[in-house]
Amino acid sequence: VQLQASGGGSVQAGGSLRLSCAAPRLIFSTYVTHVMAWYRQAPGKQRELVGSITRSGTTIYADSAKGRFTIARDNSKKMIYLHMNNLKVEDTAVYYCHSETSNDWGKGTQVTVSS
Repeated sequence: VQLQASGGGSVQAGGSLRLSCAAPRLIFSTYVTHVMAWYRQAPGKQRELVGSITRSGTTIYADSAKGRFTIARDNSKKMIYLHMNNLKVEDTAVYYCHSETSNDWGKGTQVTVSS
């Protein structure tokens, strides 16, 4: 499975970004069964879960993301999204999408939040 993340960039604290992750090589009937997730890794820190979304759209979030981040999926497009609002300097990291079902990782996308 090849996952393709995009949408990272630089933003000031308080700003917003939307990350996208595509799974072009998964056939639709397989993709819809996958639990998908977003992780992030800050410099010098371990990779951590940001949140995940099931096939039916049930989401869970890390405490750091609750109330600010929203994960959504569009099964028809085989895409997941991470909407990030009220970004903080500590959100600076490389963000990765991941299939919890097949344990596949996409290449990360850098998010940099400046004060």
